[in-house]
Amino acid sequence: MSSQHSEIEIGGIGAVTGYGWGREVLWDGLVSGMPAAVPEEGHGPGRDRTAWVARVPEGGDPADGPSRFARAMRAAAREAILDAAAQGWVAGRRVGLLHAVVLGEVDLWREFYQAREGRVPVRDYLALMPSTPMSTLMKEFGFHGPAMNVSAMCASGNAGLLTAKAWLDSDVVDDVVFVATDLSATPENVLHFERLGVAITDAGPLEACRPFQEGSRGFTMGEASVGMVLSRGLADPYARLLGGSMSHDAHHVTSIDPDLTEVRGCVREALRRSGVRGRDIRYLNAHGPGTAQCDRAEARVCAELLAEQTSIYSVKPLVGHCQGAASAVEVAVAGLGYRHGFIPAPPRRAPGDRRLLDGRTPVAGGLTLKSSLGMGGHNSAVVLGPPS
Repeated sequence: MSSQHSEIEIGGIGAVTGYGWGREVLWDGLVSGMPAAVPEEGHGPGRDRTAWVARVPEGGDPADGPSRFARAMRAAAREAILDAAAQGWVAGRRVGLLHAVVLGEVDLWREFYQAREGRVPVRDYLALMPSTPMSTLMKEFGFHGPAMNVSAMCASGNAGLLTAKAWLDSDVVDDVVFVATDLSATPENVLHFERLGVAITDAGPLEACRPFQEGSRGFTMGEASVGMVLSRGLADPYARLLGGSMSHDAHHVTSIDPDLTEVRGCVREALRRSGVRGRDIRYLNAHGPGTAQCDRAEARVCAELLAEQTSIYSVKPLVGHCQGAASAVEVAVAGLGYRHGFIPAPPRRAPGDRRLLDGRTPVAGGLTLKSSLGMGGHNSAVVLGPPS
């Protein structure tokens, strides 16, 4: 196994989630052990049904755009940039921007087609474009590196991190601002995920979503935007990104290949590219959506490829499944956990995997494997470590 690898560092974090606006609001919500989701009316046929959703509340700076999406994206990115700068980061000449997004501006597009029938001023039409919040952010900070969207369903966060690392390794940029945004929990989208049999709307998250435990039925829908500054040589980073890998099942539009050949291969390759072995992994920060097939796949891979003492946790019962921003939220949680010295794991509610953490757990150093299995066959895994 090759030990050749490079590392990059996560030097700033910003977050907008169902808990509210700000990184510390996210952390305080996680530490409380209470889910971000609340019952909302107006879901389902006739809009007469209540559903549990971890929706980003109204807020942000109106100057950042006309929608929650644009305001959340720029707020998360700005918080990460200012956080990194406060810790000594000085932007290089070539700062790139990566934005992980699957469904963008769903509220504005719905209004464009349904309420306004396409009759909008050009300025309002430009606000619909995914390039617009990126362009305004680049202008605000005077960044001149490449700016690009990344999309790999629920694995988009990991995809963005690996793209950022490739840019840095190839000397395309000096630094990367990475943002993952998904504010798509509209009644229509929630309803269709429920019809797919994976989203649970009729019970509280800690009862319905029990990753790696008996009685788990699926996940609660969530929303988030998370920003990070990625660079090298930072004085006080949250975490190190050692490496990772992605693959595709080429099997089914929603289901995981039951043979798990590509999932295993992805994890093996992530370990190899990070210069570590399975026995070096202390924590599996799992995709963990609480669905039977995903939990079964990750539990098997953990048992087969990682250490006997590897602990598992998933924060989806708390933050919800944030779709295109899911793995970015969970990477941020790992970084904040290293900084604060503990993992804010959800409390266990039922018998389950013996390796599953139960509530707040001190971090005993060690490496974290962050896995994310995106709908349609997107496999991804990245290896994170505490600051050197």
